Amino acid sequence: MIGIGRRGLLGGTTALLAAPAILHAQPAGGVKIGVVAVQTGPQAALGNQLKDGFALGLRHLDGKLGGLTAETVIIDDELKPDVAVTKVRAALERDRVDFVVGVVFSNILQAIIRPVTESGTILISTNAGPSTFAGRGCNQNFFTTSYNNDQVHSVMGQAAQDAGYRRVFVMVPNYQAGRDAVAGFKSKFQGEVVDEVFVPLTQLDFSAELAKIAASRPDAIFTFMPGGLGVNLVRQYRQAGLANIPFLSTFTVDEATLPAQGDAALGFYSAASWAPNMDNAQNVKFVTDYIAAHNAVPATYAAQAYDAAMLLDSAIRRVNGNLAGKDALRAAIKAADFRSVRGPFAFGVNHYPVQDFWLLKVGRRADGKLETQTDRKIFSNAVDPWAAECRMR
Repeated sequence: MIGIGRRGLLGGTTALLAAPAILHAQPAGGVKIGVVAVQTGPQAALGNQLKDGFALGLRHLDGKLGGLTAETVIIDDELKPDVAVTKVRAALERDRVDFVVGVVFSNILQAIIRPVTESGTILISTNAGPSTFAGRGCNQNFFTTSYNNDQVHSVMGQAAQDAGYRRVFVMVPNYQAGRDAVAGFKSKFQGEVVDEVFVPLTQLDFSAELAKIAASRPDAIFTFMPGGLGVNLVRQYRQAGLANIPFLSTFTVDEATLPAQGDAALGFYSAASWAPNMDNAQNVKFVTDYIAAHNAVPATYAAQAYDAAMLLDSAIRRVNGNLAGKDALRAAIKAADFRSVRGPFAFGVNHYPVQDFWLLKVGRRADGKLETQTDRKIFSNAVDPWAAECRMR
């Protein structure tokens, strides 16, 4: 529900109210969005991309969603599940947001999904897409504009398979998204995984792991190291003289980390359903205006959040601004009647996207900035591997 008054962009909320239920009675003319984006610590670079991408979407829509004046409540989850739950409950019960969007990390999504969806509020993840909510755990009030975690990693598994690599060293953080990364990669790669290393989500020194890589002499490495982890790993990998071993990664070299990684990341591979150099009108406008506003190239975190704003605009417009009819609102969101920056986009039965996936390579733009660029398409109209287990129809 929209509260009285409009204050523009609000800071993260912290109070936990004890109200046992949330009553939705929408005043005419407005919609309030809780945006969950980590703003604390080295991973704030990812949260800022998410926040700024959604804000640019609102700017392109003249501050409205489906004709309703939009207000955002920014929620810093601090990369702490208990803190995220406290702040999200406050956004639901005190700020009375109509939708919750955002979330970079899967452990945060796993913490907040029940409080949000059980309140009757629709949650749209713009990045985290754990397998736990794609299959039997699918939820009528949960959508994602990103992917199932397994999928992006399976792109790199297929790419390694296509390249003829026989022995690959695997290294990921020790949490749900890391485990999904390993499963996704191994679902397509048929060669030998010479080692499977799980590191803490806070690790910044990889010297011991790099020594293992050098000793095992793999054909390539596969890694998923988001944010600050990726910045340090890429620098240390190059400094250790290991760049002759192909660096296959997901969410490790991207536009959120490339400014800090610099030339150390040139030529390294990634995978995604979107890249800044995709040549369609919606994407050109998005990338051009994002760079103009932030002097930085947008990452997938920003692109997927931008798409979430466009998705909400299309859905709210489709129901003529009536947010009370939840069945109609869910159907309008599932219709996905908007232009995505990535091109073809649709929701599957589990509310995860059906979309194309690409192998990307770090290169330099004409303006000198680094970006991930499309190398070749790996999958077309891909449906995630858990969709068949979802019982929603």
